[in-house]
Amino acid sequence: MVQKRLHFKHWEQVTLLLVFYDFVMCAASYFIALWVRFDCVYSHIPKDMLLAYAKFIPFYGIYTVFIFWKMRLYKSIWRFASFSELTRMCIATFVTGFAHTVLITVFLTRMPISYYVFGIAMQFIFTIGIRFSYRFVLLLRKSNKEPVASLPSVMLVGAGAAGQQILNDINRSDLISEKVVCIIDDNPNKWGRYINDVPVVGGRDTIKENAEKFHIQRIYVAIPSADKADKRAILNICAETNCDLRQLPGMYQYIKGELSTRQMRKVDIEDLLGRDCIKTDMEEVYNFIKGKTILVTGGGGSIGSELCRQIAAHDPKQLIIFDVYENNAYEIQLELREKYPDLNLETLIGSVRDSRKLQQVFSTYRPDVVYHAAAHKHVPLMEDSPNEAIKNNAIGTYKTAYAAMLYGVKRFVLISTDKAVNPTNIMGASKRLCEMIIQSFDAKIKAGRAADLPNLFTHAFEANGADDVKIPEHPVTEFVAVRFGNVLGSNGSVVPIFRRQIEQGGPVTVVDKNINRFFMLIKEAVALVLLAGTNANGGEIFVLDMGEPVKIDTLARNMIRLYGYKPDVDIKIVYTGLRPGEKLYEEKLMSEEGLKRTENDLIHIGCPIPFDTDKFLGQLGGLMDSAYSNCNDIRERVQSMVSTYKPAPNSVKR
Repeated sequence: MVQKRLHFKHWEQVTLLLVFYDFVMCAASYFIALWVRFDCVYSHIPKDMLLAYAKFIPFYGIYTVFIFWKMRLYKSIWRFASFSELTRMCIATFVTGFAHTVLITVFLTRMPISYYVFGIAMQFIFTIGIRFSYRFVLLLRKSNKEPVASLPSVMLVGAGAAGQQILNDINRSDLISEKVVCIIDDNPNKWGRYINDVPVVGGRDTIKENAEKFHIQRIYVAIPSADKADKRAILNICAETNCDLRQLPGMYQYIKGELSTRQMRKVDIEDLLGRDCIKTDMEEVYNFIKGKTILVTGGGGSIGSELCRQIAAHDPKQLIIFDVYENNAYEIQLELREKYPDLNLETLIGSVRDSRKLQQVFSTYRPDVVYHAAAHKHVPLMEDSPNEAIKNNAIGTYKTAYAAMLYGVKRFVLISTDKAVNPTNIMGASKRLCEMIIQSFDAKIKAGRAADLPNLFTHAFEANGADDVKIPEHPVTEFVAVRFGNVLGSNGSVVPIFRRQIEQGGPVTVVDKNINRFFMLIKEAVALVLLAGTNANGGEIFVLDMGEPVKIDTLARNMIRLYGYKPDVDIKIVYTGLRPGEKLYEEKLMSEEGLKRTENDLIHIGCPIPFDTDKFLGQLGGLMDSAYSNCNDIRERVQSMVSTYKPAPNSVKR
């Protein structure tokens, strides 16, 4: 029988050597203390004390090794030793030293006081020294590998605990080749002082100055506890330095003690928004969704697909994706089926213009809630094709809303836009028509006059042998609209366009130096839509307080800086002029509208502008006929229905 040889891992071999070393050093420490007490002359040491030492020290050595083991001092990775290891070593030395003092005195003989004091001190020096000297040698070896001058220079913003953890992580890692050369902190008490030999050079107002002085290539922002406004202000200053800019994700990693440079993430343009993210009580929303059949029109688009993701995560009875563009619908279908294999998911291809298809979908699936995100949204394209904007946006919304009312949908949520406010383009005007359609449905249902709503479905019902489908005597559908600004990162928004232009080396195209827009994150937009669907009473237009509008020129310049380039030097900015139907300034509400507050300070309800509902509904049939006949008078017809629509001088007449 062949005996299996014992094989120790490297760290186990080191541990055994360290145990032997600690045992020997414990014995040596107290012998040296006894020897020094008697003038470093061995023959002067009393025989009873020498005998007591000799009898006691083997047991003490074993006890010390046991205590060190219990304090995990043999399992620490000493190349990363820090205050935690130092603290545990101090505690272990105190415990063993106290035991030595008591036990040798009680069971053997009283030793000189200097023996106890110097013995404890020498033991601490010998045992801690070997451990931290290992880390010190490794740091020296690292510093000798690569000259400091050749390493990328890093500015650290934040001289607090988080900043110190990042600094330590950089200094002790073999995988990170960079050097922190200065630290920024707004606390004047720290200025002119040092952390690990790195100077704290000033506050946020000195960031640009010190970036030039120290030839900074990277800036790490390590202030997880700062509020949004402060962090945003600091990031905006840092963005002007053309340095590679990164920041910690937030407080969670700091609280958990898990901070490292690996968690430093690129600063996105979203971090520079001029407001805090909206906060909503989503628990109520998810309770509303659970167990219901949900239909999302335009479910493959930017907003629609995010709606589907959040709805799918909260246990709906069934989720129906309805989209005319098969590629988008297929992508979100694959994503949701992979992530939620138990989800009851239907993906249907069809257009909201198609009455027959809508009737089939609503009669088959009987949705409880409809989120209507299907729309044409690109302003310049719709200026070239105004009839298509009316067909898809206005008439498509009417048909979908009518089907929802016929088949007992509980909530109908329209996705609107700030471009519906005092519109200067046909896309914005068509979305205002959508809002008016929703308000008309709500008004007629509440007045008990739903039968007055024009039935644009009649031909579809007859064609499908369903002419017996009639408006319910008491319709239950509640209609609501949600209005918000541009969604960062959505298809066709400026951010992905700017990213692509910067990555291609420019130029970055901005239509006008003074143009501004309201921006929000896609998750915020969807949270607002879901909240509206939950809390709607019917007829509301929910509006998000998106803070101050952002100048597109500033946005473009910040993005160029975030990529490490200089605007107008490395990447040119070209001003192309306003496109057809475009306006310089966006508005959230019409001047006639007021605002009602909700429980969330950033979410408001716009009070609808009164209009002649009967007149408006009477004009819809003519508008539909004109759009489907591709008449050239479509803008004039829309203008007669939307009093706030003033076509821009640069609108294309087709």
